[in-house]
Amino acid sequence: MAKRIDVSGLTAYYGAHKAIEGISLHVEPQAVTAFIGPSGCGKSTFLRTLNRMHEVTPGGRVEGKVLLDNEDLYGPGVDPVAVRRTVGMVFQRPNPFPTMSIYDNVAAGLRLNAGRRMRKSELDDVVERELRGANLWNEVKDRLQRPGSSLSGGQQQRLCIARATAVAPDVLLMDEPCSALDPVSTLAIEDLIDKLKTEYTIVIVTHNMQQAARVSDRTAFFNLAAVGEPGRLVEVDSTAKIFSNPSVPATEDYISGRFG
Repeated sequence: MAKRIDVSGLTAYYGAHKAIEGISLHVEPQAVTAFIGPSGCGKSTFLRTLNRMHEVTPGGRVEGKVLLDNEDLYGPGVDPVAVRRTVGMVFQRPNPFPTMSIYDNVAAGLRLNAGRRMRKSELDDVVERELRGANLWNEVKDRLQRPGSSLSGGQQQRLCIARATAVAPDVLLMDEPCSALDPVSTLAIEDLIDKLKTEYTIVIVTHNMQQAARVSDRTAFFNLAAVGEPGRLVEVDSTAKIFSNPSVPATEDYISGRFG
């Protein structure tokens, strides 16, 4: 079940360095929210705070609140590993487990998280369902025991999406999922994102303005005052408004290519 994210007053650090500061926004369920902005403005850092991946980095810590349907993900006693199951992530470069088959890549999270030994028939059903959901089944059904790394880049990224959705998260985070892909593979991922948003809350970081306009329902623009300064959220609104009539001149300057 897709869930809403409410962030208030979030500041993230790498050691003493303040990477982002004072960010508050809502992420709507069953919709795609795109984060845009120049390099170094903290988009990916902020994305990683939404499933507590940020604190995996040495010195990484946050202040503020991230609520998932009113549950504080940083509250006392909350297990970060459980958070990452609920809020899945797809990374910039496809990262299938290299020693695992296509089948085992999809099944890996299930085997870890099921809390019981799943029957082979159960695993078979889930693997097929998720590969179909990722528009990959017809391409790989006859070679499920081949290594995941034997697939093309675009297929590997769809395999990683199938792996992420197999454990039934509520939210799917995507950090520039198409930046390493060719245009045909990019289109396949964009079509998949549009389909997945009926089931998941999706947040995507992208440097591609056309992609943000194509795939997202809402867009958040991040910026920083100067190199070394913390990134801040400038504005967030419907994608149609951000791209046609933004409220802040800096947003229009960025979208039109006058800076960034």
